[in-house]
Amino acid sequence: MTNKFSLQQIILNQLQVPIELLSKYKQLGLNEKEVMLVLQLLRYLQIRNDFPTPYELSLHVTMDEQECANLLRKLVKKDLLSIEKKENESKQLSEAYSLDPLWEKLFSKEEIQEEHSIDTIGTIFIVFEQEFGRPLSPFEIETINAWIDEDEITPALIKAGLRESVLMGKLNFKYIDRILREWKKKGIHSVDQARNASKKFHLTQSTSNQENIPKRDTSFYYNWLEEED
Repeated sequence: MTNKFSLQQIILNQLQVPIELLSKYKQLGLNEKEVMLVLQLLRYLQIRNDFPTPYELSLHVTMDEQECANLLRKLVKKDLLSIEKKENESKQLSEAYSLDPLWEKLFSKEEIQEEHSIDTIGTIFIVFEQEFGRPLSPFEIETINAWIDEDEITPALIKAGLRESVLMGKLNFKYIDRILREWKKKGIHSVDQARNASKKFHLTQSTSNQENIPKRDTSFYYNWLEEED
């Protein structure tokens, strides 16, 4: 007896994945595990489970429940996933995941172009060497790699930290590290967020303090707050 397959069931049992997600996730600072978790969330949303637990997600990936929970928190911190309040007809409140922040970033040409312009690790090393006017030391190269691999900071945001250190007249790795860690602590994960935070910070500084900043040639980076990438 042959099994009969319903073509309609096969068609309906498909998950539509935007090409932009597969081609641009690296530019948003996502890794493969995070992308797979996004796909699982998308699958659950499609079957009308809009708030799957980390345990439910772990059933379909090679990550355990704790790792799924950690990655969900990271996606929220990166402003790629949000948790929204919902109210049903009985006025009962519930929570639901929304991938709208991710879709907005994927289809925002300005932000993607900015991330893409400083996407590769090789490019960020070149930018640092150009600004410092010398080859980087092994320790400095290791520091940049740690920002990218361990702290999961995008190359574009590292470049923004470099620009900010130049603006402050404090071009050294310790100061750049302080900037990046402060941004991370404040939940700043994109260049646009960093630019807004920096603008607010500089607006609070007095004119006298600004005049005490050491003068140097900052023609390449100085106006990064006003850039239109």
